[in-house]
Amino acid sequence: MSKLCIGFAICGSFCTFDKAKEQIRFLCDNGNTVVPVMSYNAYSTDTRFGKAHEHIAEIEEITGKKIISTITDAEPIGPKKMLDILVIEPCTGNTLAKLANGITDTPVTLAAKAHLRNNRPLLIAVSTNDALSSSAANIGKLLNTKNVYFVPMRQDDSKNKPRSVVADFTRTDDAIKSAIDGIQLQPVIF
Repeated sequence: MSKLCIGFAICGSFCTFDKAKEQIRFLCDNGNTVVPVMSYNAYSTDTRFGKAHEHIAEIEEITGKKIISTITDAEPIGPKKMLDILVIEPCTGNTLAKLANGITDTPVTLAAKAHLRNNRPLLIAVSTNDALSSSAANIGKLLNTKNVYFVPMRQDDSKNKPRSVVADFTRTDDAIKSAIDGIQLQPVIF
């Protein structure tokens, strides 16, 4: 496969940031261009999983690109046809709801809207504690949406968090290849 221009959008599932950064590094190390995007919360919130400015610096160092962190900066993704594929990893329940219902009030959701207008693939890596409750309907709606694909996912702690699901980030590259070919990588849930 030829090298791709991959948008990589990060939402506020802070506990998965290190896994997401590993995938960004893997994609860059394999010759792809990665354009980073962050939601407002991901871009500005310090947590026990790290300081926002540290995450930003590391992602910009890996990709060699400034993070798209405003709606204004995300808007040209569509008109300029900037990306071959857009990956949202991690994708929170909040962002799932916005995507499923056409709400574009963050850099990530506007990037997705702008990108999808060109009939190009959007790949979602779910990471939310309510995937098998409140967010289930939104996942179902998006599974049925043209050009939207999912990184395979699983329950991450069925005993203590029975409604929580997280994507297997190690399958991101395979899911990208499948989505580029218009195929949902299977199984979606394992």
